[in-house]
Amino acid sequence: MTTTYADEPRPEPLHEWRERGFTIADARRWIADGFSVDDAERWRKAGVYTAADARPWRTAGATPYTVDLWLRAGMTPRDAVRWRELGYSPQEAADRHLAGERPRPRGLLWRLLHRGAKPGEAFADEERSDSMRELLRAGVPASRARAFVEAGWTDGTAAEWAKRGIEAGQARVFDALGLSAREAERVLVPGQDAITLMTEFWRAGVPIDEVAAWRAAGFTAQEAARMRAEGTDVEQAKVLRPLTEGDDPSPRDGPAAAGS
Repeated sequence: MTTTYADEPRPEPLHEWRERGFTIADARRWIADGFSVDDAERWRKAGVYTAADARPWRTAGATPYTVDLWLRAGMTPRDAVRWRELGYSPQEAADRHLAGERPRPRGLLWRLLHRGAKPGEAFADEERSDSMRELLRAGVPASRARAFVEAGWTDGTAAEWAKRGIEAGQARVFDALGLSAREAERVLVPGQDAITLMTEFWRAGVPIDEVAAWRAAGFTAQEAARMRAEGTDVEQAKVLRPLTEGDDPSPRDGPAAAGS
């Protein structure tokens, strides 16, 4: 005997399934797997024609509105699960699969920057759609906006970085260092990126939590290390930092000279 509850949705009558073009046998299979007739119809329109095929796609995190991306890439539900568990977004997974790549763990830097993310979080497109729309409204090209959304920028600050042309991964490093988007754009020199900037200061012996203050004030890693060795506290750099907003983005001689 099957127990039913008043608040449980009941499957539609079989005649309604017949009217939508399903056979009785097909309708029973869809119903057995917990699909409503509307859901089943959406899956069929998306190119998934049986409950047996829709069930693993649903388990893989697909919906009738997103599954087409993976179907066009020639992916299986198992492929989708493997890419998702490694943190790849649907679009990136499809692109990489089409290029012949196999799912593999992200690099160390990516894992460090996304260490708070749960496996498969990058697939939560609906949760990040507001951020995508905000970036597009700000005039950010779609490909660049998608990169920021997939990197987890959902706090409303992505537009400032994206509009300045700073790559999403680089922006994550600058932000972790404590630099604003405007400062990051201003202090970079040709051939330098966030990683080289960070490692230059580390190798010079400047603590990580002082990098933003020294560099935003206009000092190079070597200048900051020399001034620290001579007894100049980072507080001087913090005082100079807001005064450099309108300066040329290249390292300045003025502050460095002041400590010599």
